Amino acid sequence: MNERNVGRPQGGPGAETLGEMSGGKIYFLSDFHLGVPDHASSLVREKRIVSFLNEAEKDAAEIHILGDLFDMWFEYREVVPRGFVRLLGKIAEITDRGIPVHLYIGNHDMWIFDYLPSETGVVVHRDEVKREWNGQRFLIGHGDGLGPGDGGYKFMKRIFRNPVMQWCFARLHPNLGLGIAHFWSGRSKLKNYANDKKFLGAENEWLAIHCREVLKKDHYDWLIFGHRHLPLNLEVGPRSRYLNLGDWITYYTYAVFDGNTLKLMKRMSDGMLNADIETPGVTS
Repeated sequence: MNERNVGRPQGGPGAETLGEMSGGKIYFLSDFHLGVPDHASSLVREKRIVSFLNEAEKDAAEIHILGDLFDMWFEYREVVPRGFVRLLGKIAEITDRGIPVHLYIGNHDMWIFDYLPSETGVVVHRDEVKREWNGQRFLIGHGDGLGPGDGGYKFMKRIFRNPVMQWCFARLHPNLGLGIAHFWSGRSKLKNYANDKKFLGAENEWLAIHCREVLKKDHYDWLIFGHRHLPLNLEVGPRSRYLNLGDWITYYTYAVFDGNTLKLMKRMSDGMLNADIETPGVTS
């Protein structure tokens, strides 16, 4: 929306940030979908996420959240959706300590504008981001609208991201506008969630296909996405792997890079991270 300043991604879309890790780990997680299916169960998940962040911040150099924090989000100039104060407060606390938190816009929260960057300090990314740490190259993004097929959503994404359409929607009273957005989000979730749990095979997973196309032009050691709701760790080329982070609805999975190795992990409790276990992800 052109009414406000939008948080700018570091380096801009497509730029690559290089660097050596001076200490600490880099954490990746995605797809919380807070707000569904009801307040009570969403609150339980929110507290689990905050417990994870309490532990991760102890040794984190950076934290990357790959989209769909909320099942629905739209910012008016003076109004934002209610709730989620525990998570937002925790993120603000982490960034206040000087630990960067990167937020990649997802398809359920693409209407995040300047509120979260200004209030919580997150760095917002609206496109895939290239990073390099300790000589290993990463491509990071939410993952919606990538790969073959899904033409209907790709068309709707262009509409939803259109500044004129966003301006028109913002003219609706928040009670009506947020009600419509909740309804639309619910229809999308009910339509796709059952299919999200089906592994299509290493050759047919559409984000894996996207990764292989990307690798024809450039090399990455790790291609990390969310959106799929299925924890995956697939070889997509010589010395290249595609990780999908799963979600915090069913799987409670995340990835961590210690400067040498990237591991896909499963949260086992709300305690210390050394109790979590490495998982190969879904393979069948």
